[in-house]
Amino acid sequence: MDFELPSDLRELQATIRDFMLRRVEARAHEIEADNRVPQDLLREAAALGLFGLSIPEEYGGAGLNTLGRCAAYEALGQGHMGFGGVISAHASIGTGGLVRLGTPEQKARFLPRMASGECLAGFALTEPSSGSDAASIRTRAQKRGDTYVLNGTKHYISNAPIAGLLTVIAVTDPDQGTRGMSAFLVEPHATPGVSIGKIDEKMGQKGALSAEVIFQDAEVPAANLLGPEHQGYREALGILTAGRVGIAARATGAMARLLDLSVAHAQTREQFGQPIANFQAVQFMLAEMDIAVQTSRVLWQKVAWLADQGQDVRRMASVAKYHATEALSKVADQAVQVAGGMGYMKDSPIERFYRDQRLLRIYEGTSEIQKLIIARDLLA
Repeated sequence: MDFELPSDLRELQATIRDFMLRRVEARAHEIEADNRVPQDLLREAAALGLFGLSIPEEYGGAGLNTLGRCAAYEALGQGHMGFGGVISAHASIGTGGLVRLGTPEQKARFLPRMASGECLAGFALTEPSSGSDAASIRTRAQKRGDTYVLNGTKHYISNAPIAGLLTVIAVTDPDQGTRGMSAFLVEPHATPGVSIGKIDEKMGQKGALSAEVIFQDAEVPAANLLGPEHQGYREALGILTAGRVGIAARATGAMARLLDLSVAHAQTREQFGQPIANFQAVQFMLAEMDIAVQTSRVLWQKVAWLADQGQDVRRMASVAKYHATEALSKVADQAVQVAGGMGYMKDSPIERFYRDQRLLRIYEGTSEIQKLIIARDLLA
């Protein structure tokens, strides 16, 4: 076993980390105030190839395998989580289905623009009546000639306000349950009958915009069917599985950043005539934070490696996501505790991470859903 990342991935991580800490973090207050990622930062991200992490080289992307993508996501996690959310929603679940299932024509039409950042992507599964119970979605797609007519509402859809392409899961045969769902490529701002609701006001992850997507007799060409008809639910689960290991990597990066901030604060903050780093209570918290970073990193690397070997990682992806996101919640709380009152102030990155990280235990499968997946696989 070799736990050292290849040199090219270490260099990629260093480049992304430098961009996140030097360029994105410098604009964090602007992103928080405006709830928008500045376009110049998105252009810089595109120039670094961040929008094409999962897209094959023949279409202008980086063509990274799972290990490579997750290495990039860990570096993204060290900076503003809203900015990282825009990138990961596009490069992970927004792009994964098209790369894996798209026809040559579909790939040639969309992937080059997605790799360049011209066309951002999102994944539309969740509905007002179906979150964790994804099998109960109600959005319908009826075949009429050479089109499908979509009706229904998706909500909390990441990147929806700025996406040029959404992978939409809809029911094509209501009598077949989960076997009657299909996936479609929908251009939300160019398809009559598709409208975007108001931007969601979230606790954290500012700049990572989400909103409702409403379909009212929206006609989507049959050529935009992604993969086989009636296989949408199965493919959606596959897309989410791949996304979960990426979330574990992002959570690991966030923990590493919080640990760095906490160590620096502990070494410079003095109480009772000495740095607080001298106190065992603080040392214990720093040690626990490092344990969380190290164990989470080993987990996501293992799952990514297994995925690249073609193995079934459904259970292990859930293990990695659950462990890393739960650990991040504790690390964020400890970072606030080490920083004291400073960690509770709005101008502190620790305060921002504390708010932003909470979502990771909810989207792409809650912690409770991850435990169900793990247990059912063990019992199968």
